[in-house]
Amino acid sequence: MGTYKLIALDMDGTLLNEDKKISAENREAIEQATALGKIVIMSTGRGAISAMPYIEELGLTTPLVVVNGSEVWESPSKLHKRTLLSAQTVRNLHKLAQEHDCWWWAYSVNGVFNRESEQLDLEEQEWLKFGYFTENQDKLQRIRTIVEGWGILEITNSHPSNIELNPLGISKASGLEMVCQLLGIQMSEVIAMGDSENDIAMIREAGLGVAMGNAQDEVKRIADITTLTNEEHGVAEVIRTYLLQA
Repeated sequence: MGTYKLIALDMDGTLLNEDKKISAENREAIEQATALGKIVIMSTGRGAISAMPYIEELGLTTPLVVVNGSEVWESPSKLHKRTLLSAQTVRNLHKLAQEHDCWWWAYSVNGVFNRESEQLDLEEQEWLKFGYFTENQDKLQRIRTIVEGWGILEITNSHPSNIELNPLGISKASGLEMVCQLLGIQMSEVIAMGDSENDIAMIREAGLGVAMGNAQDEVKRIADITTLTNEEHGVAEVIRTYLLQA
């Protein structure tokens, strides 16, 4: 108790409820933690544009990890580091989506493209992350096996029916470690909370790794503790227990 200086929060399925809102309980706990000098950051698969309204709602000026670690921001207005996928890699991933007839999306610096995008100019964009979605688990596993064989991608998910691809070695953990370097703190002083496979690396490496009550089974298996669900304000519960009881 009292040794943790920073809490890193996944957003969807963790901080946010199923209506994509921050509950009053979670907001109040975050405000109390920051008032005590604790550092609250977002560590999310979302892009910066999508995450920023929630950052502003909470009044945070702290660093953030977005796109599963492909971008680390020193503050909401200052980018620290960006790690890109090559256009050729995105071309190969896009081809794989077409061959398997599944939904896909791709994060670029300028926005998000998907299967319904009218124009996809691979050479004109700086690419951050690629994803697939299908409820056909056999098809999803076939795609995963293929991209694993390439050996150049970090492979996770944010839902049991999707796959998320980042440059090899880039994860929420690598982003969080960079934030710790910026702030002069240790990973042992960090609490990391999440619900999906893309949270596993940071949950494993943090001083206290927390799985949500609604987390995927593998996340619960590797976490130090499992808390309440995102509908039960699990973030507030962990903040009250581990940051406000110093």
